[in-house]
Amino acid sequence: MRTSPPAISATSAALSALLLVLLAVLVPFSALSAWVDLEIDDTDRYVAAVSPLASDPAVRNTVADLVTEEAMRQIDLGPLQDTVQEFLHETVRSFTTTEAFRNAWDTANRAAHKAVAAALDGDSGEAVTIDLAPVIDQVKQDLVRDGVPFADQIPVERTEITVLGPGQADDLRSSFRWLRYCSIWPAVATLVLLVLVVGIATVRRGLRAGLWTTATVGAGFVLGAVVLRVLVAVGRSRVLDEVPGGDRDAAAAVFDALTASLRTTVWVVLAVGAALLVGAVAARMLLRSRKPPAAKEAGQGRDTRA
Repeated sequence: MRTSPPAISATSAALSALLLVLLAVLVPFSALSAWVDLEIDDTDRYVAAVSPLASDPAVRNTVADLVTEEAMRQIDLGPLQDTVQEFLHETVRSFTTTEAFRNAWDTANRAAHKAVAAALDGDSGEAVTIDLAPVIDQVKQDLVRDGVPFADQIPVERTEITVLGPGQADDLRSSFRWLRYCSIWPAVATLVLLVLVVGIATVRRGLRAGLWTTATVGAGFVLGAVVLRVLVAVGRSRVLDEVPGGDRDAAAAVFDALTASLRTTVWVVLAVGAALLVGAVAARMLLRSRKPPAAKEAGQGRDTRA
């Protein structure tokens, strides 16, 4: 009889450790697969995520640099070259603050979404890029209409911002295929599993066991949220390592915009996990403090006989 409690305690500890490890894997996996299905694969949500980047300084600077560079390749003004280049750059930079530019940016990204999705399913050695040609076309039209000198020299051709270099794209393609295939079902399965685990523990072993399992689930959520945040940070670093220097700031802005929902998920899961953990521990302590006097006396009597 005296060896039974340690055995039960060891079993509970082992099951709790297993549940923690399981949640540390399932939480980030569920979040990532749902993110791919609900945001990366959905055109409207994708555009909504990157639309605010039209006001991002890094994106505006990148667009102004690309437009100016392409235009100046068509112009040769000798000693006035630098002056005209600076003037054109500032003019284009000013245009990127307008509503017309924001509309052009949304149009470009709506067209780019199909290309990005296709690139993630594409062949090896293919980078993931955003084509700025629709944006450049709108910039050129508005500058020509406003009578900006040399604006008609801006060439409208495929001009890309690299979001994922070919090496990183190759590394992520297989993962994206699996995440796309799994869709939101890992998240659903995880929630169903947790309800069953807590419910079974409560029914079979009582309220205190159910609260202990709930506390373990809360700790698992916290651990899973930390793992997800680390994965996002590591992914950002690895993605930007392969992006050309001139595109890095814009690529960072795009990455941060597309993963904003993941970072929000981290905080939501962290808050839910902390609430479950603290609430379950507090409830167990409250139950222990309300132990009936008769039960306390019986326990003391057993201790005395022992």
